[in-house]
Amino acid sequence: GYMPPEYAMEGLFSEKSDVYSFGVLLLEIVSGRRNTSFYNHQQSLSLVGYAWKLWNENNIISLTDPEIMDPCFEKSILRCIHIGLLCVQELTKERPTISTVVLMLISEITHLPPPGQVAFVHKQKLHSSESSRKSHQSSSNNNVTLTELEGR
Repeated sequence: GYMPPEYAMEGLFSEKSDVYSFGVLLLEIVSGRRNTSFYNHQQSLSLVGYAWKLWNENNIISLTDPEIMDPCFEKSILRCIHIGLLCVQELTKERPTISTVVLMLISEITHLPPPGQVAFVHKQKLHSSESSRKSHQSSSNNNVTLTELEGR
């Protein structure tokens, strides 16, 4: 649950790998849920994917664990979620360094950029009409030959 995509897919490890893990940990603390045990059955999302979905729906506050939710701390909680999402971005170069994360957490950096696409989130499935239209198209990858796949 803490493994960054570049390590899982290519075996590459760097300082940004630790940043990814820290971001997952930050989202776990704020939500009160473990990434490894969280699973949203309706959208097949991990905790990171679920947080990303809520962010895009402008409903990120609902990720917060009710045990820690207090209107006095709402701004700080939202800031922690924002920083967590910046840390789990799919592209390594877009993640902040750990020193930048620390500055964000202690509010030395006041302006936070919007997070980009997070890692390990499945793309939305095609709409049923679009998927049925695609299923009627040929299986070929080019326009020169026509290949149809049929079972025996």
